[in-house]
Formats: sequence, C-alpha cells, structure tokens
Amino acid sequence: MMTAVSAPAALAAKAATSAIPIVFTSGDDPVKIGLVASLNRPGGNITGVTSLNVEVAPKLLELLHELVPTATVMALLVNPTFPNAETQSRDLQAAARTLGLQAHILHASSEREFETVFATLVRLRAGALVIGTDAFFNSRSEQLAALTVRHAVPAIFQYREAAAAGGLMSYGTNISNLLRQLGIYTSRVLKGEKPADLPVQQAVKLELIINLKTAKALGLTVPPTLLARADEVIE
Repeated sequence: MMTAVSAPAALAAKAATSAIPIVFTSGDDPVKIGLVASLNRPGGNITGVTSLNVEVAPKLLELLHELVPTATVMALLVNPTFPNAETQSRDLQAAARTLGLQAHILHASSEREFETVFATLVRLRAGALVIGTDAFFNSRSEQLAALTVRHAVPAIFQYREAAAAGGLMSYGTNISNLLRQLGIYTSRVLKGEKPADLPVQQAVKLELIINLKTAKALGLTVPPTLLARADEVIE
C-alpha cells in the first residue's frame, strides 16, 4: 500500500496506480480536487483523512483581528498553485468585508518570492498577515516565521510549528491527532479492509497557539479573553 501526506502526493499516487491501496492526508477538499468520488463513498483504491484547513481561513483572520484590532489593512499570502487557493482567497475576502477590513491577496510559490511579499506588505501598509493553507508554506514555516519577526509583521499561521519557531500565533488542525487517524486507517487497510469501504475521515481537533514572547517583541498586548482560549501559550 501507499501513504501520501499532501494533496499533490496523493494525486500523483492515484495517477500512478488503480490497484495499490492508498491512504492520504490532505488539507484540500478531496472531492473538489478529484481524489475521491465522495467523502462517504470514496470509491476506487484510495481513502484517507482530511483536515479543516481551507474552512478555517476566515477564522484565522478573525483571530488576528482580535489580537491586532488597530490593523484595518490585512494581507493573505497564498500559493497560486494550491488547488483551493481561489476558494481560500474568496472566503477570506468575504470575512474581511464582514469585519470592515481591507484585505489584499499576495502570491508566492517559491522562496525567492518571499522578500517581494514582505516588501509589498510595507508598500500596502498592511498591519497584519494571514499565511494561507498550503504544504509549501507549512514546509517553510520556520523561514516564514523568521521573516515576520524580522519585518515586525504580526502574522497567523496554520500549524503549531510556526508559532514554536517564533511566529506570533497559529490556529489549525492538531497534527498529532491527524497522524493518529492516518495510522488507524493505514492499519485497517493493511489488515485487509478496502479503501473504497472506508469513508474519508475529517480531523476536527483544532488548536490555538500564541507565542507571547513574539507578541511582546512586536509591542502587542494579547487580550486576556484570547489568552484564555489558547490551547498553548509559548513564553
């Protein structure tokens, strides 16, 4: 059998074989990108666990606005090659309008574009940054976290690793829980169950991490109500 831990890897595995069982994890909508026919009846030789990454994009903006209420201009960094980039951008723009904020969509699909992104933030006078959902950004969370600190840009990320690396805050799927669910499905397939008979699971455990040290470095006071909701505070 095969395991895939991102949408591109899962799509490549599916294209390579229709016989070998595949178990995947993905932050994308697996139906929308063509991985499975439906969540309840995935069909074929593939099933897996999907997180709520795309759905939480508006929540990322809400949390960042709560921490930096004086920032009326925000930015969202998305990877244009990400399958759900358009949906993510549209949802965040809608959330920004609801909050009375102005939101700019910035793009990066390679490391060399990061510096351009931060130069654009200065030009736009953006007061905060939402790092969009994407495996490319997740794999470079330490680099992006360092850039946000160096440029003094309050930012929210998807996973704890970014907050632990110095990013201001993160909100998203609990990776340990996600991988645990992946392991359970992998075990069931190895024991003989067919992927087509295993509904795609949705990881629903989300965690809010706040790096208080970074907040202080940026001159930000974290509201007590936000601190009380955090699953972890890094000091």
